[in-house]
Amino acid sequence: MDRREFVASLVAGGCAGMCVDLTLFPLDTIKTRLQSQQGFHKAGGFRGIYAGVPSAAVGSFPNAAAFFVTYECAKSLLGAGGAPAAPQAAPVTHMLAASLGEVVACLIRVPAEVVKQRTQASPSSSTYSTLLATLREEGVRGLYRGYGSTVLREIPFSLVQFPLWEYLKTLWSRRQGHMLSPWQSAVCGALAGAVSAFVTTPLDVAKTRIMLAKSVCRLHTKGGPHQRGRFHLPGSL
Repeated sequence: MDRREFVASLVAGGCAGMCVDLTLFPLDTIKTRLQSQQGFHKAGGFRGIYAGVPSAAVGSFPNAAAFFVTYECAKSLLGAGGAPAAPQAAPVTHMLAASLGEVVACLIRVPAEVVKQRTQASPSSSTYSTLLATLREEGVRGLYRGYGSTVLREIPFSLVQFPLWEYLKTLWSRRQGHMLSPWQSAVCGALAGAVSAFVTTPLDVAKTRIMLAKSVCRLHTKGGPHQRGRFHLPGSL
């Protein structure tokens, strides 16, 4: 990958990720509250659906940029550019590149996700106060609560999404005899993402509950020490 391609992947991936995260943020809030152990209504219901958006705004660009730069670099290093010579190897290359991209991106994504989801599940708190509370009670390690579960969710998601996305683009391009337009590539991405999300939803629920575990424990341990064991979820590093 030359310098021009590197910069293009960095900027395009970052901008695309930020636009998607901010546009779909209300749906993400509702999803987090539905998956929360405390229940949808106790987690805020439909109130304050933009709670936690500063965390998403700050983290989405570097997170997406890190993923796509790693993804494109890995494809180049693994020889995806030579796919015509070995087309059967292309899906494996895309899987490996996407998995590596997720491992790197999660180093940025998880801290932002922890703060975002805890704020979403407690809309009376601000992003800043949630960040301070997490650092005060759990330290920097608390910001990476759920890293392992996030990687275990994101890698299967990418293993399904990116090979399927690349396959759909290739198939459509061959049928019409020329490269796809941006909207056609977006349709392929939407279909691939929908399939991936369906397959990995159980892992996503587990990830959300692990990230929220600390705040959920605080909400339920006020009644006495006899309740603490019931609501504790293990850490993830």
